[in-house]
Amino acid sequence: MPTIEGVRQALAAHTPEEREAAMRAAVAVILRPSAAGESEVLLIERALKEGDPWSGHMAFPGGRQDPTDPTPRYTAERETFEEVGLDLSPAELLGRLDDLEGRQGGRRVGLVISAFVYHLPEPSPLVVCSEEVQSAFWVPLHQLADPSRHVDYRFAHELGELSMPGIRVGEADPHVVWGLTYRFVEMFLSLLGRPLPMRWDPRTAIGDEGR
Repeated sequence: MPTIEGVRQALAAHTPEEREAAMRAAVAVILRPSAAGESEVLLIERALKEGDPWSGHMAFPGGRQDPTDPTPRYTAERETFEEVGLDLSPAELLGRLDDLEGRQGGRRVGLVISAFVYHLPEPSPLVVCSEEVQSAFWVPLHQLADPSRHVDYRFAHELGELSMPGIRVGEADPHVVWGLTYRFVEMFLSLLGRPLPMRWDPRTAIGDEGR
């Protein structure tokens, strides 16, 4: 996988597509060096909550923009601190990915999500401090690009059992990244020259794309 310098160069050469919307959300794609010298990315598991269509899903830290948030970047940093106790003010902003449109059950919901990529050389310990988060952990970046971890994620929907491309992360208690988070991962790895083998098709997508 590319080094942090490689990620820095790839994002510097990318002009992100920014979309306008009445409702906005933002997430933080946070990279850190592991003890083995490779890059890891932070993922959270959303808490199980009745009535929440994204209950239990894997995600990057982040959430909806408050009326008092001056920018989407501020939203990503505020939500990250509120969810896992990480202060991103000393982090390096490596760049921004294209905005994505949120969906719920395959339907547009008028929500645009922005993703900001950070390098945090020495992050403080993770502290889950939001009732919306079940757990948080670091995932080696190479796991996301490993073809052996790419799966068809099947889930119940009002139209019956459907499937979308996913990535299995973790070892003892594996989770599957899919939906909106998968789309951001796919975009990020493509910019790094490591495109995923299974492509997300917006014409047939059903799932968790809203936040």
